[in-house]
Order: sequence, then structure tokens, then C-alpha cells
Amino acid sequence: MKKILGIFLTLVALYAITAALGTGFLSAYNQEQLLERTALYGILGVGVAFVIITGGIDLSIGSVVCLTGCGLPWLLVKHNCPPWLALLAVVVVSVLIGLSHGLLITKLKLQPFVVTLCGLLIYRGITRGFTADQSQGFEGGFEGLRSVATEKISLGGSFGIPWTWMILLLVAVLSWIFLNKTIYGRYLRALGNNEEAARFSGINTDRMVILAYVVCSLLAGLGGVLFVADVGSAQSSDFGNFYELYAIAAAVLGGCSLRGGEGTVIGVVIGAAVMQVLKNMINLVTWIPTHIEFAVVGAVILVAVVADELVKRAVARRRARG
Repeated sequence: MKKILGIFLTLVALYAITAALGTGFLSAYNQEQLLERTALYGILGVGVAFVIITGGIDLSIGSVVCLTGCGLPWLLVKHNCPPWLALLAVVVVSVLIGLSHGLLITKLKLQPFVVTLCGLLIYRGITRGFTADQSQGFEGGFEGLRSVATEKISLGGSFGIPWTWMILLLVAVLSWIFLNKTIYGRYLRALGNNEEAARFSGINTDRMVILAYVVCSLLAGLGGVLFVADVGSAQSSDFGNFYELYAIAAAVLGGCSLRGGEGTVIGVVIGAAVMQVLKNMINLVTWIPTHIEFAVVGAVILVAVVADELVKRAVARRRARG
């Protein structure tokens, strides 16, 4: 709870500072875009949180976003695939990716870093191959799908809440219930705290690891569909680049320990909002160079990890004195 309060106060402070310094920050258009991006990256962040809670990592998220984001319009436009079948293909591919990651990690005992780093390269290479490195869009009668996906809930005037927030809300509620109200959520946390102890207590740790990676890839696939619906087209060479960094940063800022065993869904959503406000600040505040965006992301992740380590050491010392 203290971590959530801390990141929430950070969000409030960043929002106030950006509003004071950034031209156009409080405009209805900018606020809608900020909400849209927070929702999209929040979905990715919730997915990677499942993996981080188990003590793992997934570096392939951006490439999965690219694969599904380019693959959906490619199926619809280039191959005249029915929308329901194209969406089913996205779901199946996303699940198979997560399943393959989980099996390689649990059955062959490969390191998650290596498996998902290879996935990052493989999935983008496959996408660039089947699209011939060409941009994919929703032309040819499928613009209606995009318009539905980008509808907003009007609150009066020119401001509206993007529908993607409803999707994030659904994902967040289901994830919160799973992690906090089911025995499987307790299994995931136990696995992240001590895998050997969890195994000796009767938990099927392999099954839980596989489940975490399937959830992560499934939400990355969903994110790819929503991202391409938001922008209307995707170029396989750069679509989804570094999205995994924003997702991991959101999860770590939101209280997910990279050691495993800790994490809150609410914290991840707030962490995603913090990252997007930071990005917005860099773009709107004139005296901040726009090309330092990734330096800021890296610094934020580093600060969060250092803070997590210092807190754990302080808790350990307090327990030792007790």
C-alpha cells in the first residue's frame, strides 16, 4: 500500500509540474491522448506484471505487439480474412508464443532473459518477412473496425474517455481478482518468493510459470491490436519498438519487485500513467530535449530497482534487529 501511495503522489506531482510548464498539456485533445496511451501501455504492463511476480522477465512484448499489430491488417486487407477469424488467429498466435516461452523456461530450464530476447528478434523478423517490410493498414473497407476501436465515451464538450480505458478496466479487474482472490494468485506470489519452497509445498510451479507467460503474451497480442487500431497502420521495422521497456517500467514503478513475489495491478496502472506523463512532459516542455526520452525511461527503471533493493535491505535489517 505504501508503494502505491508513493507512486500515486509521484504521478500527482508530475502532472502538476507538466501542467505548469507544458504548453497545451491540459487541452482536451492532449488529455484524451494521454488517457489512450496510458490505457494501452497499462495493458502491456499488467501482462508483464504476471511474469515479473514469478521472478521472470519478458523482453519480447514489443515484437509480439508488432507481430499482431501488423498481422491483423495483413490478414484482413491482403488476404480478405473474415474479421472474427483474423482476431481468432491473433489470440491463437499470442497464446502459442506464451506457451512456447513457458515450456522452454520450465522444461529445458532456459533463462527467461535468453528465451524472450530470442523471441524479440524472431517475431520481428517473421513479421518483416511476411509483410515484405511494407506498412500494413486498414484500407479497403476495414476502416470501420478502426473507428469502432477508437470511439470515445463523451463527457460533454470536446472531451471523452477512450474505449481502451474500458478494456484496461476489465483487464485490471480480472487480473486483480486472479492475483488477490484466487489460490492461483497466491501460488504465483509463492513461486516468486521461493520457487523451491513452493514446489515442495505441492504447487505445480511449471504450470504457474507457463500460465504467467501465456497471460503476458495474450495481453501483448491484445495491445498490438489496440495500438494498430489507434494509429491506423503499422510498419514492421519499428512498430512496437521498446514497448517492453515502458511495460516493464510501469510494472516496476507500480511495485513489482524484479526479484519476484510482489506486485499490484493498481500500482502497475499508476506506473503506466507516470511513464506517459513523463513522456508528455519531454514532448511539451520546450527546454527539455525530446531525444532523451529513452534515457529518462532507463533512469526511471534504474531508480525503481535501486529503491526496491534499498527497501528490502532496510526490512531485512529491521527483522534482524527484531
